Amino acid sequence: MTARSRLVMFLVAALVIAGFFTAACLRLPSFGTPHHPYGDRAVAAALDRRTANVVSSVNFDIRAFDTLGEESILFGTVLGATLLLRRARDERHRRAEAERVMPTTRLFGALLLPVTLVVGVYVVAHGQLSPGGGFQGGVVLATALHLAYLAADYRVLKQLRPLTVLDVADSLAAASYTLIGLAGLIVGGAFLKNVLPLGTFNTITSGGTVPVLNAAVGVEVASGLICLLAHFLDQAVELTDPGRHRGGDT
Repeated sequence: MTARSRLVMFLVAALVIAGFFTAACLRLPSFGTPHHPYGDRAVAAALDRRTANVVSSVNFDIRAFDTLGEESILFGTVLGATLLLRRARDERHRRAEAERVMPTTRLFGALLLPVTLVVGVYVVAHGQLSPGGGFQGGVVLATALHLAYLAADYRVLKQLRPLTVLDVADSLAAASYTLIGLAGLIVGGAFLKNVLPLGTFNTITSGGTVPVLNAAVGVEVASGLICLLAHFLDQAVELTDPGRHRGGDT
């Protein structure tokens, strides 16, 4: 395909998208009005599904299919980075050395690590009740684990970071979202339909499939980010190219 053909295809696609986007914008309600039909429908749907946090109801019930796409993008990003950052044939491995850490940094890191882990689990588990959810809680969990790197050194982080287990957890969590959607299709006749008991409003077991999807996303985000950072840190700390090695870097 020539450059001219690609340009023509791009312009045609851009015009079609621009037309649909313009038509959609023209039908939006006026800005700043007291009545907003989308907000009213979202709140009503959240109450109907007994999900106290309307945002989680939107993300994991009303537009759960879109959230599946967002999760898949993250999974694909981690997979692509893993392939690109894998150890090359001409790279050499060196053992990470012990690093000296200030006593205050070690103390605060050791104290904050378990607290941050608990906060991350809380944010994921209560995503259908309060602000937060799987994406936010997963980032908190990944951050908590890397406090070991700041409070100690890379060797300690490696002991707390079983990459093989996290790789499997990342894949299973990403697949479980689709499997939950298929269960809704089989039982309820629609993909990602909420088919679990809704429970009592404002309790941790309420919301049907919303807390389950929250948990799947939390595991996927936490595992994916830890694996992603692991490859970047390996490149920076433990891998050297032949030129650097010959130059005296050991």
